[in-house]
Amino acid sequence: MTLKHLGQTSALPASPEEAVLDYVPNPRPGTPYLVRFSAPEFTSLCPITGQPDFAHLVIDYVPDETIVESKSLKLFLGSFRNHGAFHEDCTVGIGERLFAEMKPRWLRIGGYWYPRGGIPIDVFWQSGPPVEGVWVPDQGVQGYRGRG
Repeated sequence: MTLKHLGQTSALPASPEEAVLDYVPNPRPGTPYLVRFSAPEFTSLCPITGQPDFAHLVIDYVPDETIVESKSLKLFLGSFRNHGAFHEDCTVGIGERLFAEMKPRWLRIGGYWYPRGGIPIDVFWQSGPPVEGVWVPDQGVQGYRGRG
C-alpha cells in the first residue's frame, strides 16, 4: 500500500481533478458499520460570478474492502476552494467520485449550502438504499433558519 499524503507534506491540489484520494484496507472487513465525515466549512466558487459559496457537507458510508484516508479527503475537499461549480455539481460529484473509487457498500452525501441571493440550497445524493442492519443516524444539520 502506497499512500501519497499520510506522513508526507502535501500541498493543496489546484483542482478536484488533480486531487489524489488515498484508500486503505478496511480494518473491519465483513462487519457492516457506518463512517461519517462532516465538513462544516466547505467552500467553492460560483462558476458564473466567482463569488465564494459555503456549505456544511456530511458524508456517510458503509465500507467494503477499503476506507478513505482522511488527510487525502481533506485535501480533496479543500481543492474546491478555487473551483467554480454549482452546488449540485460539487455535492453530487464528490459523492460519485468517492463511490466510484472506494467502492463502499453504500454512500450518501448531504450538502447544506448557505444562502446566496436569499435562497439556501440543500443537495442530497446516495448510491442506493442503506445497508440493512446498519444504523444510519440523521445527518443532524438543521435547515437554514436565518438570523437569530
